[in-house]
Amino acid sequence: MVPLLLVLLLAVILFGAGFAVKVLWWVALAVLVLWLLGFVMRSTNAGGGRGRWYRW
Repeated sequence: MVPLLLVLLLAVILFGAGFAVKVLWWVALAVLVLWLLGFVMRSTNAGGGRGRWYRW
């Protein structure tokens, strides 16, 4: 009985980890798209040139 419970527990953990990794890939893709849009549509500065694409 104990080995069966351990196998079921391992299956649940691996399924949960796989789902979390898949969600993290979608979040990373959304952040990449937003970053690329911000890079392409950055505003110009007072001199007419492009401003910095980063904030620091």
